[in-house]
Amino acid sequence: MVEYFQNLHPVLQALIATCFTWFLTALGASGVFFTRRVSKKVLDPMLGFAGGVMIAASYWSLLAPALEMAEQQGLPPWLPAAVGFLLGGACLRLVDRILPHLHLYAPIDEAEGLSTTWRRTTLLVLAITLHNIPEGLAVGVAFGAVAANLPAATLPAAIALAVGIGIQNFPEGMAVAMPLRREGVSRLKSFWYGQLSAVVEPVAGVVGAAAVLVFQPILPYALAFAAGAMIFVVVEEVVPESQRGGNPDLATMGLMIGFTVMMILDVAFG
Repeated sequence: MVEYFQNLHPVLQALIATCFTWFLTALGASGVFFTRRVSKKVLDPMLGFAGGVMIAASYWSLLAPALEMAEQQGLPPWLPAAVGFLLGGACLRLVDRILPHLHLYAPIDEAEGLSTTWRRTTLLVLAITLHNIPEGLAVGVAFGAVAANLPAATLPAAIALAVGIGIQNFPEGMAVAMPLRREGVSRLKSFWYGQLSAVVEPVAGVVGAAAVLVFQPILPYALAFAAGAMIFVVVEEVVPESQRGGNPDLATMGLMIGFTVMMILDVAFG
């Protein structure tokens, strides 16, 4: 697979990788065709697992290479990482305040973002969509960084990141589709909304790869930006959602397993 990817343009690499992550979201959402509900004892640790993958990816796949790249560019290693990380979190905070969305298990009166009359269904989808923006961006930036021929950015590492993000997208697809199905939405519509939440990933991936190809000096900032955006999502959305279902210990163990899996993927294949 690595040899095949090496012959493709980095933007096309990012598109294929993020389509893969989108596919795994759809695969998770397809569970509505087989069951009406998934136990919270299953869904909570799966959400925790997703959070663990995102935390590990933020460091091993994004911040660590950003530090190395900054040093190779003659910059203070901490500067691009710190600036990019905080900007990523600030941008997601802005989106979080503007975009109407509703956390899993939360009542409709706890919807966040601008006031709206949108249905609960739409708000749940938008909450997971918010998760997927930084994930797609991270994958795109990782593949764009490979084209810079810097030792800190390798194709196997970018592929490992895409695989890790894809794996954790599976429970996110379920986290949208299953609550909709429980509320009486048809199987087909529940699946449609579940997979739709990840449609932003290929868009963000292509934008991220193209941006760092055109402006290579921003690479360490872009990697750190994606990391900051993902950490914001984990702390603001994923971890609280995993803890609200009544299985905090299972959710925490899921997070630790997710972190370990992503760390192994990045270190072993990066």
